[in-house]
Amino acid sequence: MNNKRRTDFGVNTGSASLLMIFVVLCLVSFAALSIVSANADYKLNQKVADRTTAYYSACNETETAIADIDKTLKTTYETVSTRHEYFDLVGHDIHYAIPISDLQTLKITLNVLYPSAPDQPFYEITSWEVKTTGDLEYDSSLPVPK
Repeated sequence: MNNKRRTDFGVNTGSASLLMIFVVLCLVSFAALSIVSANADYKLNQKVADRTTAYYSACNETETAIADIDKTLKTTYETVSTRHEYFDLVGHDIHYAIPISDLQTLKITLNVLYPSAPDQPFYEITSWEVKTTGDLEYDSSLPVPK
């Protein structure tokens, strides 16, 4: 009889293949999650860029309107002779609104001033704010447990 012991490690070649399959599946899952996350970030950045462009476009339009108002106030100042007559023609406050989107509006309020000299300001900006004008609709399609 042969008294040699046979050592059995129990590691087969199939377990290495299973480990490789598991690693590849994990890597593919992480790659898919990365692509989905990058796509969501891209869409969000596009929305932010569009909203920012719309806001600054409304600001530029408002600045142009304020420049026109300033010219009108200067012309009115030069044609009238009294403070009372000036405020009768132009009023004390000017309210102006520019739509940014369907849901937002840029609202500006100017306080009209009567300067003591033509080189002084004719108005003072008292309000420059974005207001929500439409009804906000929230996505409630996902069930949230209470």
